[in-house]
Amino acid sequence: MTSTPRIVVLDAFTMGQDISWEQLAALGELHLYDRTPPEQVVARAKGAHVLFTNKTVLDRAAIEALPELAAIFVLATGYNIVDVQAAAERGIPVCNVPGYSPPAVAQHVMAVVLELFSHVSLHARAVAKGRWSAQPDFCFWDAPIVELAGKRFGIVGFGAIGRRVAELANAFGMHVLCSVPRQKELPPYGPFDFVGLDRLFAESDVVSLHCPLTEANRNMVDARLLSLMKPTAYLVNTARGPLVDEAALAAALTAGKLAGAALDVVREEPIHPDNPLLAAPNCLITPHVAWASVEARTRLLGSATRNLAAYLAGTPQNVVNGVE
Repeated sequence: MTSTPRIVVLDAFTMGQDISWEQLAALGELHLYDRTPPEQVVARAKGAHVLFTNKTVLDRAAIEALPELAAIFVLATGYNIVDVQAAAERGIPVCNVPGYSPPAVAQHVMAVVLELFSHVSLHARAVAKGRWSAQPDFCFWDAPIVELAGKRFGIVGFGAIGRRVAELANAFGMHVLCSVPRQKELPPYGPFDFVGLDRLFAESDVVSLHCPLTEANRNMVDARLLSLMKPTAYLVNTARGPLVDEAALAAALTAGKLAGAALDVVREEPIHPDNPLLAAPNCLITPHVAWASVEARTRLLGSATRNLAAYLAGTPQNVVNGVE
């Protein structure tokens, strides 16, 4: 690799237009592409020593077609869009950015939970349409407003994001239930219990998913688990879309087997027009934005830049495929 590495970012638009790339540009010859279709990956990455990607796939064919490629940096925590084995075979380290998003994702989780329980937007729209002006009484409500205090908040997974969500739920006076593959130390607050997955789904007023996607838990939230939920309970997913059987969730919502759902991720993104959840009642869907606060994106790019600087200094960090 030359002393001035050629750096290519394949999908810079995913980071937003309000983030500066100056620090990354200071480390080499920077080329930014807003979006890169699959058929243009090799052409745009040709001659690159360093590639940055968020969601643009780097498969074996692409990696093998780029002889000058020396390092791959993922602008995310998840790195399933890179064939890490193919990169390892070439001696190419793949580095991700862990830990940048817990405050943003946890805030989003509580924002949608508050919306589901308090119906803020429903009543704000009613006021905008003139309903309040036409009322003979000083107030009205179109849906029950329910307090979080005293309710049970179920968390599947207890990594950095799950822990932060649990802290916020506890701050609202909720009893936190958590399901994890292996027992962990209890946090210094309560009420809090580690429980099995079935009990969590059966007892929780909110179930929030915060576990990684694996082949073992794909479609984990299926018709059986959903049938355990209380008809007054809500499902929240800010983790990975394929954790949920979307057809089963749509059917459960339509049948009134649970009160609602809030999803920031779906199986196919962007969401396909025929996704059954688009027509399901009481289903809030946001476009994968839980991670995307200005502060989180700034932390993400800063960490990714430090990853590159560490690699150029001969001490790569956050390597996920064992190549040092």
